[in-house]
Amino acid sequence: MNVSSLATSLREEARRTNERRLLVLAGNRDEGYELARNVLSAAGIPEKATAQVGPQRIVDCERVSQRQAGELLGTTHQGVVFDAHDELRPNALGRVVGAVDGGGLFVLLTPPLDAWPTRRDDFDATLAVPPFGVEDVTGNFRRRFVSLLRDHRGIAIVNADSETVEDDGLTHPAPRLADTDHEARNHEGAPENAALDEFPHAAADACLTDDQLSAVSAFEALREPNTAVVAEADRGRGKSSAAGIAAACFAADGDDVLVTARSYRSAREVFVRAAALLDSMGELADTDHDPPTRITANSGGTVRFEKPTEAVSADADVVFVDEAAALPVRMLERFLRFSRVAFTTTIHGYEGAGRGFSVRFRDRLDEGDHDVTDVTLAEPIRYAPGDPIEVWAFRALALDARPAVDPLVTDATPDGTEYRALDADDLLADENLLRETFGLLVLAHYRTEPADLARLLDAPNVAVRALRWNGHVVSVALLAREGDLPADVREHMYDGGRVKGNMLPDVLTTQLRDFDAGIPVGMRIMRIATHHAVRSSGLGSRLLAEIRRECSDLDWLGTGFGATPELLRFWRENGYRTVQLSTTRNDASGEYSALMFDPISPSGNDLYERHARRFAARIASVLSDALADMDSDVVRESLRATDADVETSLTDWEWRLVAASAYGPGQFDHGPSPFRRLVVKQLVDPTDPDALSQRQERLLVRKVLQAHRWPAVADELGFHSAGEAMRALGAAFQPLVDAYGTDAAMEEKRRYSD
Repeated sequence: MNVSSLATSLREEARRTNERRLLVLAGNRDEGYELARNVLSAAGIPEKATAQVGPQRIVDCERVSQRQAGELLGTTHQGVVFDAHDELRPNALGRVVGAVDGGGLFVLLTPPLDAWPTRRDDFDATLAVPPFGVEDVTGNFRRRFVSLLRDHRGIAIVNADSETVEDDGLTHPAPRLADTDHEARNHEGAPENAALDEFPHAAADACLTDDQLSAVSAFEALREPNTAVVAEADRGRGKSSAAGIAAACFAADGDDVLVTARSYRSAREVFVRAAALLDSMGELADTDHDPPTRITANSGGTVRFEKPTEAVSADADVVFVDEAAALPVRMLERFLRFSRVAFTTTIHGYEGAGRGFSVRFRDRLDEGDHDVTDVTLAEPIRYAPGDPIEVWAFRALALDARPAVDPLVTDATPDGTEYRALDADDLLADENLLRETFGLLVLAHYRTEPADLARLLDAPNVAVRALRWNGHVVSVALLAREGDLPADVREHMYDGGRVKGNMLPDVLTTQLRDFDAGIPVGMRIMRIATHHAVRSSGLGSRLLAEIRRECSDLDWLGTGFGATPELLRFWRENGYRTVQLSTTRNDASGEYSALMFDPISPSGNDLYERHARRFAARIASVLSDALADMDSDVVRESLRATDADVETSLTDWEWRLVAASAYGPGQFDHGPSPFRRLVVKQLVDPTDPDALSQRQERLLVRKVLQAHRWPAVADELGFHSAGEAMRALGAAFQPLVDAYGTDAAMEEKRRYSD
């Protein structure tokens, strides 16, 4: 069989089954390009129905680079040509493989398959962080990738140099009856008997599958107050389109519909479908762009986009959180303040971990005041269920990786687990081990992507450590080696240059002006995850303790994360101490980040101590400015997790000012500086950590450190008036005067105590 005949046969089989087929053209790039043109022609795929991902245009069609692959999200094509000669970016592949419609071909151009894993490409270069070079990247991800290309059904492999067919990829499926309802739905909309309770018939007509119609019907619940809808699906099931159809119906009724997602790109399909439905109903008044970010209906209703960090504080009648699993749980919780809110999420996909969403967020949602409606979309929109290319992509990119099922690990205890270093050879040799390890990381973190799988398998600075219970992974940590940077790299970093990896040395060098911060060698805990069935049982702490024992020859352990009170307490209880708080919120998490260290060697201890001292010295001024809106409990826990000696160094006059405010008629507002130094002393370096109640500490943070206005402080902390809050502030300083006050302070105190 020649290549043209193979392309014809693959296309015929794909169209007959409404599935996709993958054709690998392995060899010289120029030969591959020529073959790709012939393949598209032989398969009867028009150039205008094709998309190309790669650096060179080979046919007259839409072309994007792998970095721009997200532009193909939500689009469909009969053919996609993906050039992987210069690089193979896992995230790009994950984004575009779903753009091939049922009956279509995905054409993958690669170097010779046997040699490909040993080559180093542009993506490999992103994994080589100093002091490592690209030659230190292993190629394990592509080795596994090539093996799966050869093993999976529906994938044809051609030697582009000799034009010989190594595997025809034909599955020769048994004939099956046509799904007439599915065909009718894809070409003509909903069946005549399809109906919705409240939305117009045009909304039902716009649905392409029964599942999509069920999702739109579920969204009708949002017509009532205190309701929430959760729609879950794999990619390509039409959940975002269903959300767009529902959003258009609400806008037509005059509602202000707010749509948010990690990026507009993720929510693009919501707006495309909303605009199309409003237009078909004659209700479309205006759009701002193509594709739009704001749609106005004739009724005055709108469908508009806001970033999550802005959306949480906006006003709206109805809110749709698209790709909700790509956002952290703490941010998702903030959307529960809306009376009518929907969450759509991908169960398996690079956008985020739907399983993590369902496990970690659903408890909070179910405990709230919303009446929750659930809907799951299983039927693919673009191709038949069981499509072999979807099955291959899920496995190749570990999109369906998940932890061990709960019953296998519910009895796990810290003392009964086995501590293991999991290197790439271990993971490649045991597919179940790889799935459990990566699945646990996906479950625990809202931004785990296919590129993280490549990083785990290939990056020379990355290591994996785990606890196993009866052979199953129950806790896992992803570690990155940092530091040991030569002088020229440190100088480049000090002058503002970006250095890949080395996050902690980079921040200490560029932001905090420590030229020597990159000399000590440390291990950053990039991610740590414990199986949800045994969380809060001490497994994470056991894992960190084992890592510290193993890393006794390093200078430090460290971590950086979106700060919450719970996470700060966890890390503090495991010996980590704060050295920095970011002054901007992360767009995805909505949190300020905390950097923490656990010093090991004298060099690491010196690094920590100098930054802890500087942190304690500057934090009061930062909290009254850039961090004025930081959660007061995050402030408390961040400072409590700082180990530094703090000198109050108040003059006699300053002590009289503070003592008079605590015990007499003095007022804090007349000279805040000494009050701030005392609060930092109590939170960072206290004589008695329990001298103040939590409410008193929150009061000191909000008013003294963050300089909020009295009425706002009183309202937030539950005081009846600003005057009551002022008196409470004075009382909160009494134990501080008693603990740290000089003779001048005591003399002032006696004046009002006698």
